[in-house]
Amino acid sequence: MEWCLTMPKIELHAHLNGSIRDSTLLGLAKALGDEGKIVFSEFEHVILKHDRSLREVFKLFDLIHLVTTDHEIVSRITKEVVEDFAAENVVYLELRTTPKRNDLIGMSKRSYTEAVVNGLRAVRTVDVDFSSCTAGGPPTPDCRNNSCAGTAKKKIYVRLLLSIDRRESTEAAIETVKLALDMRNLGVMGVDLSGNPIIGEWGTFLPALKFAREQGLPVTLHCGEVPNMEEIQGMLDFIPERIGHACFFGEEEWKKLKSTKIPVEICLTSNIQTNSISSLEVHHFEDLYRSKHPIVLCTDDAGVFSTSLSKEYSLASSAFGIGKKEMFHLARNAIDFIFAGDGVKKALTHTFDSAAKKLDL
Repeated sequence: MEWCLTMPKIELHAHLNGSIRDSTLLGLAKALGDEGKIVFSEFEHVILKHDRSLREVFKLFDLIHLVTTDHEIVSRITKEVVEDFAAENVVYLELRTTPKRNDLIGMSKRSYTEAVVNGLRAVRTVDVDFSSCTAGGPPTPDCRNNSCAGTAKKKIYVRLLLSIDRRESTEAAIETVKLALDMRNLGVMGVDLSGNPIIGEWGTFLPALKFAREQGLPVTLHCGEVPNMEEIQGMLDFIPERIGHACFFGEEEWKKLKSTKIPVEICLTSNIQTNSISSLEVHHFEDLYRSKHPIVLCTDDAGVFSTSLSKEYSLASSAFGIGKKEMFHLARNAIDFIFAGDGVKKALTHTFDSAAKKLDL
């Protein structure tokens, strides 16, 4: 639907490396093939498909892991991902990524994250506000993007979330939180817990997440990706600022979620393609929406799952019979759930109010 594309939107659950363009991934895979590091033909048809099986999805993730161990490539991917979200009228983007270490090429968690920031700085097609020079604020030495120059380009606010990988130790998780704290002036706004949901235990990461909270860093958790009720209960007891997915909740977990009003990041296409939810007809989006629980539509991995935020809004509208005006308000309500400060929230409110008039909403 055209109106899903034209209205402003907020994206709060987007993994950087899972949002890579197919064309970019194809080129990088070709280069690896030429170097003899992979058999290109084994990946080419998977990249070119748009109705990938779960096995093919995991094959893509393996390839992405191989190509994102170079600083320049990380910067390039970041730049392109921001451009792609901005092109479909995403006005605020929280981009999450796991800081990688690769001693063989001199990549540390810090240098990886700095490469992501360099990608934000490299965007030229749109005005990117990614650091402390938010709406109405004074420029800082770190503001080298167009938002500090008063340009009239389309504007997108981008904030970063550093992800703790479930394969990590407590010490490594705390290291990621400390890095997030050190890079707050470069737009790192919070931390995420993600990775293979059947690896690791909740207690391993809890000290790091408590430390983040003590330091004022908001936390979002991948929660309920698999039926692990003990972990889900522990996560809900922690009361994070947001959770993602919530696919395998029981009756007690739903009661606790609704009582705490924790916002849920909903990723429809991802949930279906990963077989976490059997069909849209039984997706928990509808129950949460009808009960007025705080929710926000997201893409998860736009590249891997061949989707976009506009497609997710269109899908929700058609699957659950929600009208244009109601979908607009669903998008607008996400302002309340972002991790950025009041200055950005005020600017976004103005953006949505102006759009409502233009779109006659």
